[in-house]
Amino acid sequence: MELYTPVLGLVILATGFAVFSIVMSMATGPSRYNRARLDAYECGIEPTPQAVGGGRFPVKYYITAMLFIVFDIEIIFLYPWAVHYDAMGFFGLVEMVIFIATVFVAYAYVWRRGGLDWD
Repeated sequence: MELYTPVLGLVILATGFAVFSIVMSMATGPSRYNRARLDAYECGIEPTPQAVGGGRFPVKYYITAMLFIVFDIEIIFLYPWAVHYDAMGFFGLVEMVIFIATVFVAYAYVWRRGGLDWD
């Protein structure tokens, strides 16, 4: 149980901060509500009416999201390798070079196909 004490303390601190922030914003913020305040805010652009089932998004948004996920996962795999680099020795280095080369090939393919161009 001693090992989980710092984690429990961090959870309590984060929860306390979230609750404190919400309570203070409700206590000190203005309570005037109008139609404009309840509308969705899209970077200063007036929201357009959407179809009943929701609007369509261009495919490029989904491609961008998938690319973010792929390259974000690469970074997640680099952290444990960096932490235990000494324990893995030469085998760990070779495996990570192969992994990074594979991701670099995927990056070059996406770049060549124009997946990183934003129109």
